[in-house]
Amino acid sequence: QVQLVESGGGLVQPGGSLRLSCAASGTIFRINAMGWYRQAPGRQRELVARVTSGRSTNYADSVKGRFTISRDNAKNTVTLQMNSLKPEDTAVYYCNADLDNGVIRRDYWGQGTQVTVSS
Repeated sequence: QVQLVESGGGLVQPGGSLRLSCAASGTIFRINAMGWYRQAPGRQRELVARVTSGRSTNYADSVKGRFTISRDNAKNTVTLQMNSLKPEDTAVYYCNADLDNGVIRRDYWGQGTQVTVSS
């Protein structure tokens, strides 16, 4: 059984910062990529940022220059540092892992953490 547990969401004013963390646990053979997605009310889930095992990263255009994703391969964790937050960043943020548990390779998801940017 694999679990992704997120932390760090909350309410912040525009221009503020938040840091999201996600830890993968359970039967893990290899994590190929980890990332963050978000879903705002009435909208589809979208990629925010993603990092591979080799630490190659890609970001949504809307967050480039403001968000930074990082990964600790030894601890199976991924962190999203979000700066200069805007109201349009408000969404539920989900951690994702492209993970091989030794039997099957598939996507795993966290439970989601709310990020609200409002004055």
